[in-house]
Amino acid sequence: MAQKKKTRTARSRRTGAGKRASLRPIGFIRSRIKDRSEAPKQGSEGAPDAWLELNPEVEQGMDGLAVGDDIIVVTWLHVARRDVLQVHPRSDRSKALTGVFATRSPDRPNPLGLHPVKIREVQKNRLRVGPIEAIDGTPVVDIKPAHCGVGSRINLP
Repeated sequence: MAQKKKTRTARSRRTGAGKRASLRPIGFIRSRIKDRSEAPKQGSEGAPDAWLELNPEVEQGMDGLAVGDDIIVVTWLHVARRDVLQVHPRSDRSKALTGVFATRSPDRPNPLGLHPVKIREVQKNRLRVGPIEAIDGTPVVDIKPAHCGVGSRINLP
């Protein structure tokens, strides 16, 4: 009987049961957008280019990135509300309340932002990308190449 308990405990550790997720910023957005009210809903709706300033300890992770590459910048939307589960899509009160998981609202339990952008310039530990609607000081938690399916890439403006 004692053997079964050990097996169950070992299985729980392997599956990560009871573990907490944690994120740490790899850098920050430096943008002329200073307030959420100034930001367009999407980057393609008039957002400016901005700089991603990466922490020096992750600079090697930029190897292979080049001007013209399409990437997805993953951010932590630090000024978002985390207690919101329903919103009026695009803040249009004439539209019915909709669950946040069916919208691109920044207000959600885990406010991760996904920003498809093009690399415009590379400088040491900085990338100028755009267009991006993130506000100045937004933490960057990851950068990924913009792939859409096996062997294809997303083409961004």
